[in-house]
Amino acid sequence: MTRYGVGYVSSVPTKRIRPHLRRIVLGVIGDANATCCATLVDEWIRCGVRHAVVAPGSRSTPLAIALAERDELQVHVVHDERVAAFVALGLGLDGIPAVLTCTSGTATVNFHPAVVEAGLSNVPMIVATADRPPELRGVGAPQTIDQLELYGRSVRWFHDAPVPDEADPAGWRPLAQRVFSTADAGPVHLNLPFREPLLGTVGELPEPIGPPLPVPRGMAASGPATEYDRQRGVIVAGGRSGVDPDDVVALAERLGWPILADPCSGLRGAANAVDAFESMLRYREFADAHAPEVVVRVGRAPASKTLSQWIARSDAPVLQVGGPGVVDPDRNVAAFCSLDDLQALAGAGNTPWMARWRHAADRAEAAIAAALETELSEPSVARATVVASSSVDGELVVSSSMPIRDVEWFGGVTARVHANRGANGIDGVMSTAVGRALLGGPVFVLIGDIAFAHDSNALLALRHRRADVRVVVIDNAGGGIFNFLPQATALSTERFEQLFGTPHDTDLVALASAHGLDATTVDSLEQLRERLAVSGPTVTRVVSDRVENVALHDELHAAVAAALSTR
Repeated sequence: MTRYGVGYVSSVPTKRIRPHLRRIVLGVIGDANATCCATLVDEWIRCGVRHAVVAPGSRSTPLAIALAERDELQVHVVHDERVAAFVALGLGLDGIPAVLTCTSGTATVNFHPAVVEAGLSNVPMIVATADRPPELRGVGAPQTIDQLELYGRSVRWFHDAPVPDEADPAGWRPLAQRVFSTADAGPVHLNLPFREPLLGTVGELPEPIGPPLPVPRGMAASGPATEYDRQRGVIVAGGRSGVDPDDVVALAERLGWPILADPCSGLRGAANAVDAFESMLRYREFADAHAPEVVVRVGRAPASKTLSQWIARSDAPVLQVGGPGVVDPDRNVAAFCSLDDLQALAGAGNTPWMARWRHAADRAEAAIAAALETELSEPSVARATVVASSSVDGELVVSSSMPIRDVEWFGGVTARVHANRGANGIDGVMSTAVGRALLGGPVFVLIGDIAFAHDSNALLALRHRRADVRVVVIDNAGGGIFNFLPQATALSTERFEQLFGTPHDTDLVALASAHGLDATTVDSLEQLRERLAVSGPTVTRVVSDRVENVALHDELHAAVAAALSTR
């Protein structure tokens, strides 16, 4: 028997114990719950945790109270569990995990999409789900599901903790430390079963122990980089690489190679960065004349299919640096290596390779800027939102359908964004942005109407949070990205609209206004810029036509081709 536990409680139902003994047993159980959770929270704070996201519920009472009673933590109560999980993801993007907790049952299932995204993108997250004790599992007890290994391989570690009244308190701090250390590499799932009563008095906490040891990281196998020493190389920079952008720039300058910079890479506007590569590579004459002999890819692959097809056509070996897990979607990686492995490469030397890329990029960027200067359109909205966010040193969160592509293709040199590109899902865009805004500073959001409606529960209580979120919703009455795909021309209009266009007829301004938010529709770039200058939370709707939008994109790519073909 330990100070906080009685070993016979699990085998003898408390209702069969004498009344005065039952009160003692229940008191010990409640106190053990409270003391265990207070210890976990204390240790997480010692490790550096500063934010917690609580989805309300009963079974998680001991942990929720332990979190709320610590002044060192900012506790964010979020009604919807799916929203709560993406808020935690947004909070964790800077590298420090937030604690995410909910009650037992299907509440835990609603965390899953964000856990998947965090797992694929190496975003730290401590997922602490409350659960029923073992004797209530598998017997039809209410609000009880199988929560063991619930998130599968999306989490870095799963642990079903012992019920606090049966546990050795000496193990609570080491458990908290292991959870925190392992969460450094992605989400961790700690399942916490609690017996009733859920309220109790916090007893003496176990003494603090030494700092947590870092979790060993497996290094990717390095390839013999000198085997791929070529003059005509390019560096493709994507998001979530774990590599210092300054080191990438230094390598590019030394090698004399262009950086084809995804807006998620943080390298737009850097030396040697080429920002309009999507339209440039659509011009076949330029693309063929500038086929690479070797490709260095840093982090994830950008969204551009044009880029990946160009690399595939070139048959150039790809050297992969950084990124979460194994990044080889096209199965063309010749070697996984570090930036240090690439220092032996000679690069372009005194050839005009980089100068030719820079000359073409300048022409392409000028053509895009001229075409988007005055008219309100989806590409010009993307560009205006980029400019607005960068002008106030804000963050820009974009959804993974057309917005990320419009920013990648037409956002310009200041385009630096976050997008949930691990799973590329539609869900959680607004919630992720709210998480970022809770850290302070303005956060801009560029999102489509379907994604906005899909995550509209992120608007719950948003006006009461200290969150400067400035949302721009492109309302084209459905799934705009599908109009760019073969389905749009291969199917009848009726069938396409039924299955892919999927108009929703939701009044998005009314939806946002119902949550007490400042929401309106604009019909000019000037009005949009004025709205983006206003502190949030605000929602600004821009109406677009999907068919006309496809035609405009074709015109923009044609304008770049014309600029590149001019001698």
